[in-house]
Amino acid sequence: MSTPAAETAPAEQVCSAKGCRQTAAWGLLWNNPRLHTEERRKTWLACEEHRAHLETFLGSRSFLREVVPVTDL
Repeated sequence: MSTPAAETAPAEQVCSAKGCRQTAAWGLLWNNPRLHTEERRKTWLACEEHRAHLETFLGSRSFLREVVPVTDL
């Protein structure tokens, strides 16, 4: 049985890099212009270690729109 506090606690924000379980520090906002409207934003989370890699991945596909601190999400 779960407690009310457990049900309302925010989920830990974990880095989106494959296999990484570190707490995210950055939100990478992106969209695929072939699939999404200009206003639509999807979010990948990144720890300090994987931020550059994920930015490069999204940027090379022209998907990256903005990078913000996870506290601003």
